[in-house]
Amino acid sequence: MDLRDFLSEVFNFSDYGQLLPLVQNSLWAAAILGLVGGLIGVFVMMRDLAFAVHGIAELSFAGAAFALLVGANVIAGSLVGSVAAAVLLAVLGLRARDRNSITGVIMPFGLGLGILFLGLYEGRSANKFGLLTGQIVAVDTVQLNLLAACAAVVVAGLAVLWRPLTFASADPELAEARGVPVRGLSIAFMFLLGLSVALSIQVVGALLVLSLLITPAAAALLVTSSPRLVVALSVAFAVVSAVGGILLALGGRISISPYITTISFLIYLACRLVRRMRGRRTPVRSAGASAA
Repeated sequence: MDLRDFLSEVFNFSDYGQLLPLVQNSLWAAAILGLVGGLIGVFVMMRDLAFAVHGIAELSFAGAAFALLVGANVIAGSLVGSVAAAVLLAVLGLRARDRNSITGVIMPFGLGLGILFLGLYEGRSANKFGLLTGQIVAVDTVQLNLLAACAAVVVAGLAVLWRPLTFASADPELAEARGVPVRGLSIAFMFLLGLSVALSIQVVGALLVLSLLITPAAAALLVTSSPRLVVALSVAFAVVSAVGGILLALGGRISISPYITTISFLIYLACRLVRRMRGRRTPVRSAGASAA
């Protein structure tokens, strides 16, 4: 099979114009999640919480799987699981060493529970698979409104906490010495992170949630050190990945998550290439001064 035959097997855009109007709500949901992921991902990188995001995602998956099993709202179950994990990490794992060890305990526990609940579920197999890898479905108005409301809480919370949270994330010891409530900020941020993880799982699934919450911010940090530009690029990269993934998946034959993760990874590689090219053009003395 040559490349052309392979692409024709994977993609089929013959009915694309007819299918596109059916996923308008999904595209809006993807744009909203891209905005949330891009914003909160900057603080995830600053606070070195990439591993914690994965642990939260596993308990979020367990909550969604339990909701699926009992016939409850899957988004609500996902929210309960992720927020519980996030608050637990915030309360018990303020130090990085404690947080990593607790995350290492939560991850297999959450994944095991989720697999157990899915094993007991006797409904459609597509519903099971979607919790792990995401799925492109027609998001109804009720689901979109719920996603938008939760996203608004995250964005509003970040707006209120932005300045002290930035200070506490950059230098927690100095921030605490100056009276900034570092522990309270940590708990509040982890709550917002839990909401963001639960929302992202609806699109990319529990296994690949990092592609919206980590990769865009990591890519943005490669090409600029300006705080405002980092935020703008992180949001732009996340939105392009989420919306672009849905647009590609609409003409594809596999789940949505590979498209989103591939776009996100390609953006990251492009940013690394840009950084490397800049490094080659920068004189040794200037590069050393910039690093300092």
